[in-house]
Amino acid sequence: MSTTLQNTPVRGIAREHALDWYRRNRARTQALFDVLTPDTLYAQPIAQRHPIVFYVGHLPGFSLNTLVKRGLGRPGVDEALERLFARGIDPDEDGHDAAAFTWPDPEAVRAFVRAADDRVIDALADADLDQPGHPLLDRAEAVYAILEHEAMHQETLLYMWHRLPHAAKRAPADYTLHLRPGAVAQGDVRIPAGMAALGARRGDIPFGWDNEFPGPVVEVESFRIQRLNVTNGDFLAFVEAGGYRDPQWWSPQDWAWVQADQLAHPTFWTRREGEWCWRGMFEDIALPLAWPVYVSQAEASAYARWTRRRLPTEAEYQRAAFGSPDDAPRPHPWGAAPATAAHGVFDFSSWEPAPVGTHPDGQSAWGVHDLVGNGWEWTTTVFDGFPGFTPIASYPEYSADFFDGSHFVLKGGSPATARELLRPSFRNWFRPRYPYVYATFRTVEVTA
Repeated sequence: MSTTLQNTPVRGIAREHALDWYRRNRARTQALFDVLTPDTLYAQPIAQRHPIVFYVGHLPGFSLNTLVKRGLGRPGVDEALERLFARGIDPDEDGHDAAAFTWPDPEAVRAFVRAADDRVIDALADADLDQPGHPLLDRAEAVYAILEHEAMHQETLLYMWHRLPHAAKRAPADYTLHLRPGAVAQGDVRIPAGMAALGARRGDIPFGWDNEFPGPVVEVESFRIQRLNVTNGDFLAFVEAGGYRDPQWWSPQDWAWVQADQLAHPTFWTRREGEWCWRGMFEDIALPLAWPVYVSQAEASAYARWTRRRLPTEAEYQRAAFGSPDDAPRPHPWGAAPATAAHGVFDFSSWEPAPVGTHPDGQSAWGVHDLVGNGWEWTTTVFDGFPGFTPIASYPEYSADFFDGSHFVLKGGSPATARELLRPSFRNWFRPRYPYVYATFRTVEVTA
């Protein structure tokens, strides 16, 4: 491995920073795998996704394919494994046949990971990472792409880990639960009419994914939105009122899903000796009524209809989170101060959410809480590109493959969302009936 380290800045990122970020990513990924027992490598905890072994190879494999091979034209490690680990799958409702793939043995995977990491680190240490006009390396695009790609997949890993039996995981020494309710009361906050800046404008930020550009500025009418996310306690009332047995609250497609899967409660809930429990990462606990409820968009929409309300649009979320009375957009809901643990639950600061309203320092200009962290927030906005959308050269299928009318925008972030992804323009998306995401919601008042 090269020992050269030139701390020469590239546009938007310095070599030393890129190396440090990559190594931090790899260390965090390894720490996530370390909580698993050795016999889980070929387990498939979510039917719509690859087995765990795929992700072991995919994260360094994507970096190798994107930066080293496609970006720099350098040789790879093993073409067959690079193809096998090249890309994940869209988690649709039909499940996924892992038996259709032949997965290598553990030592072959480990050898591939070591070799891929070595070549990526060599490239970050000594290659020309910023090449103006280069389709992948202009403004070091491929460097940012591989770094943010791994950060996003770390959250995917935790979705999968959450579905594994507790016996397959070992709680780390820092595992704690946050159960004390906050002092902030639920209620509506009126957001005055004004402008919302969606996405980002090119040149405003060092890097963004293609679906973030070119972000328009749109006018949003006045609306009322809940101060806090809907909690497990709030949602329990819907469950106990028979919400999962009444088709009037569900769209026809969502009701067919409820019936086909015989759903009666959120995926993160379970029943033990007649009592509701939260299916935690390492243990089942009595249902924390003050935690945000984690549900699919279909379930969130049904609850909203039951309360005679609706989910917000992406523009309404953006206005509530990053807007201000003078219409100047904020970099964070709370303002310009860097994101810290006082502002919310994000950046892997907790294995589970915290009670809503327990981070008042993170509230927006309007007094809306928990808009960043503690759970992604569903919107009614169908995921699509903004006018003028152009696919990103380093990962052209990243967004465009999902502009199919079957995915919805989520905003904000969860406990497992990396700090680097908390920018206002970042957009997440999932299918409306995919229930495994750390995703919550709040409702807005239906107006004429």
